[in-house]
Amino acid sequence: MTTIREEDLIQSIADSLQYISFYHPVDYIQALGEAYEQEQSPAARDAIAQILTNSRLCAEGRRPICQDTGVVNVFLKVGLEVRFALSGSLEDAVNA
Repeated sequence: MTTIREEDLIQSIADSLQYISFYHPVDYIQALGEAYEQEQSPAARDAIAQILTNSRLCAEGRRPICQDTGVVNVFLKVGLEVRFALSGSLEDAVNA
């Protein structure tokens, strides 16, 4: 049986949130690139170019970029042979 420590669970969730704050999905970047190529308006092209530049700088510098705000939903897929070593509830650990 595998035991997952509370500290490891919390760190894994924190690392995941950091990752998604640094990197945009590939399909999003590709769609922006296509939109840039098709856009006729110089102002709109400049805006898209700035978004793409900011995204690249964010990924290279591992600095978060604020594009959207919202609520984080954590979905856990837990196997049958797993147990958690927690000081409180699983929900408390996820929300730590």
